[in-house]
Amino acid sequence: MKKILTKYLALSGICMLILSACKKDGNLVTSNGGKAGTLTVTSTNLVLDKTKFDSTSSIVTFNFSAASYGYSAAITNTLQIDLPGDNWKSPASVTLSAKTYTQSFSTADFNTLLLKLGVPAGTPTPIQARIQYSLSSTVTPTYSNALSLTVTAFNLVSYIYVPGSYQSTITANQWIPATADSLVSPTDNGVYTGYVYFQAGSQFKITPANNWNTSYGDAGGGNISLSVGTNLTAPGAGLYLLTVNTIKNTITYSPYIHTWSLIGTAAIDWNTDIEMPFNQNANAYQVTYALNSSGQFKFRADNAWSIALGDVTPVTGQLTSNNGANINVPSNGTYLISLSFGNPLLAPSYTLVKQ
Repeated sequence: MKKILTKYLALSGICMLILSACKKDGNLVTSNGGKAGTLTVTSTNLVLDKTKFDSTSSIVTFNFSAASYGYSAAITNTLQIDLPGDNWKSPASVTLSAKTYTQSFSTADFNTLLLKLGVPAGTPTPIQARIQYSLSSTVTPTYSNALSLTVTAFNLVSYIYVPGSYQSTITANQWIPATADSLVSPTDNGVYTGYVYFQAGSQFKITPANNWNTSYGDAGGGNISLSVGTNLTAPGAGLYLLTVNTIKNTITYSPYIHTWSLIGTAAIDWNTDIEMPFNQNANAYQVTYALNSSGQFKFRADNAWSIALGDVTPVTGQLTSNNGANINVPSNGTYLISLSFGNPLLAPSYTLVKQ
């Protein structure tokens, strides 16, 4: 009997130990939300220098301490940067390697991050930075303190190219990236726009550089891909505004349907339009006409005053639709008058070349 009782007590002890261990294991997989670490930065006022774009030296470093969950856990640390008015809805994010608690940026990397965030170039702009600590998709993340910084980014214009069959009307050769029309991204944020004049059935591709090293093909449904060889096809003949997003890999076409004319006493009067056909070779609306220096003129769309372009006084050659001044003629004579929209549409210009 004593031997049986001893065995019973021993078995009960083992069961208690097992139950205790199970309870402990249960505690280990249950998060109490954790305690976030602290974020610091080496500078809170940064004026980025474009001359140092190629430098690999760090201009700013973010350091932070680890979050504590009371037990060993696989935590994903993400540096988030956002504009204060966005309230962290769409931050720029950099996910760090495991057990890495510092993140440095070169001039190029940090400037690119700021431009994609929407920071205007050349203007001191407030931003915020914080660390997001994520345990899993089922556990609400915790966040470090938010730091306030003031940054001044610089413009970094970039281009992509549109080689295709339409080039036969511009040069003797087709499908040449070096001579193809280009699309521009004023802030290098991955969104490129520009105007291309297509013939019916024109085919083309998009190249990141003015060569054939890589190219975007038609992935269907308004999508493009570097891994697809199919040519893109223009939606029709005419002048189109192309918008290419190399972040989302999309392309859209907007037909430019305005007709343009010049009007004013330098030509005839303020009621008579002199039509300006589009010259694809010059990528401009042009007309040759006799002008007199005693009068003035403007450009207008669709023979109406709803869209009219005047001089950006006193900078001759630049145009604006915002109360632009009447355009003066240097002297009497016959002129080749050119109206160009370049990139983007909101930056039109003109030239007067005496014949």
